[in-house]
Amino acid sequence: MSKSLYRRETTILLKLIKECRTEAGLTQADFAKALDRPQSFVSDIERGSRRLDLIQLRDICAVLGLSLVGFVERFEQLVAES
Repeated sequence: MSKSLYRRETTILLKLIKECRTEAGLTQADFAKALDRPQSFVSDIERGSRRLDLIQLRDICAVLGLSLVGFVERFEQLVAES
């Protein structure tokens, strides 16, 4: 298994986070404010220069109105389709 930050699955994850944010009607600034983080935090995530831990991903899902399980299921479906 590759150890690169830029695996295919990483690209899918980053695109999915951005897609969910835009579907929620949030700008990066609004999203960051809801997460109590600077806008650069969201930008870094979406550009792939910051990795996420499970707790951060759970917080992101909560702000987006998504369950963590639902988000992961959507991610797995996209991985399977790619």
